[in-house]
Parts: sequence; structure tokens; C-alpha cells
Amino acid sequence: MPDARYAFLGPAGTFAHAAAQRLAGGAELVPYGTVTQAVDALRDGAVTGAVVPLENSVEGAVPATLDALITDRPLVIVAETFLPVVFDLMARPGARLADVRSIATHPHAEAQVRRYLLTELPRAAVELVGSTAAGAEAVAAGRYDAAVAPSSSAALYRLTTLAHDIADQPGAVTRFVLLSRPRPAPPATGNDRTSLVILPRANHAGALLQILTEFAARGINLTRIESRPTKGELGQYCFSIDCEGHLADQRVAEALAALHRLCADVRYLGSYPRRDGRQAGLLAGNADADFADARAWLDRLREQGSG
Repeated sequence: MPDARYAFLGPAGTFAHAAAQRLAGGAELVPYGTVTQAVDALRDGAVTGAVVPLENSVEGAVPATLDALITDRPLVIVAETFLPVVFDLMARPGARLADVRSIATHPHAEAQVRRYLLTELPRAAVELVGSTAAGAEAVAAGRYDAAVAPSSSAALYRLTTLAHDIADQPGAVTRFVLLSRPRPAPPATGNDRTSLVILPRANHAGALLQILTEFAARGINLTRIESRPTKGELGQYCFSIDCEGHLADQRVAEALAALHRLCADVRYLGSYPRRDGRQAGLLAGNADADFADARAWLDRLREQGSG
């Protein structure tokens, strides 16, 4: 894709940069200071794609990304990748752990190393910045004593690693997605994921159950569900959902059609190949052939009065 340009949460050296390199496919990579700026650049046509973090195995969803997908002009997810997340504490050459009085990092990183910082550097002030690499860049410029950032940032910004792999919960993984302006989904692979935002018609007893029933009745497994405020009235929430399957699958298409009928709004965020394992096997009666057979049976009833 020689003309493709992908925005990512920069600067160079962030986990988002590493994810963008995985998903680039020859695209030019363009750093932006925040997730919101990267997504806005995509909507405004300055870039053709945006690589942003969606969820983390320790801290859960990334609110800035969820909110960017829920509001404003529609976008779709066309690909995903998963990155192990390892944080290092780094400083300018010659610094010692005892010298650290200020630490710069991203809020999601701070949440994952909080216990370490409280134990090892209880007097250090933690400053939250736009990205982990931005923190490393600021340390190199002399604005902070140390940064919590990916290992690659130390070499990139000529810093010294004071402590390696300091996460409170080892083995964390972050899921990144490639966003595009609306376009047809890539072909179904048999191991796909579909993302949606669903706004119930009204806040009533059983509203969430009504939504979940449409998936359960068709044997569709959900891989993520979260509520987010609609940014309107207090107490108004929508649901951000990932499910197994592809829009081309009859069970998924029927569920979306039913939700469109029942709910105030269904925002389709794309169907794309799943990269974190195999989807669950289909329950009996939920394959495309089963839906085709059921429609043929109904047609016979209407035409002949007997199936």
C-alpha cells in the first residue's frame, strides 16, 4: 500500500508504534500526541488508517479509544494485533535509582507499575503524559528524572535502564486495532471478530438481557462487553461489544438485524480476523447451512402449507 499513511500514538518507541509496524504492510507511519488526535486525523482524511490501543489484559479497555469509536463519524476496525507489554524504568546516563524524584509515563503504564513505584520510589512524583515514549523523550530533554516506558525507548532516546520488567502483574498483553474510514469488511476467515456499539431504546428492566439474548439465541460468544456513558444525560449508557463471527455469517447478520430492530442505535465497528486464538465451535443449528435450511422450510410452509 504505497499511498497508505497510518497514524499512531507517538512518538516513536511507544507500544503503539511497535503495533503499527506490525500492521503497516508498507504504509507510512505518522506519530500523533494522543489517541484522539490520531483518530481525528483519520476522520479528517490526513491519514488512511490509525493504530490505537483498545484493551489491556490488566487495566481493561482504553477509554479514549472506546469514546472515539462511540462518538462522531463512524469508523471501522479492519485488523488487530496483540503485544506483550514490558515496562522498564529508565533515566539519563549516570543516574541512580536514589536520584529519581520525578517520573513521567502514560496513565495506563502508571496503573500497571503503581505498586513497584510505591515500594521502590515512594518519594518520587509521577507525572502523567500522552504516551510512554513521550515520557522517555521528556527525560532525555531533562524535564524529568526517569520514565516508565518500553525497553526500546531506552535505546531510542539514549537512556539507561535502571530496572527491567517492573510491572506489578507480569505477562500483560495489549490489544491494538487498525482503524479505517467505513469500507467493506475483509473476507470471512472462519476465525473472526465483530465489534459493535449498541444503544438501548430506553433504560428499562431487562434492557441488557434483551441485547444478550439475541447473541445467545444464535450461539454467538461474546469476547468483550463494556458499558460507556453516551455523553448525554446522566445514567444513559451504551454497550461496547466484541463477538465471535463475521458479518457474512448468517448467525451474526441475523443478530445485528434483530438488534437494529430492537435498539435505538447499533453502530457497526467492523468484522476482521481474530488474532488471539480460535473461536468457539458452533452450537448445533447455527451454521449458515442451518439458516438456509430453515428459510427453505418456511418457504415450503408458505407455498405448500406443509414442510
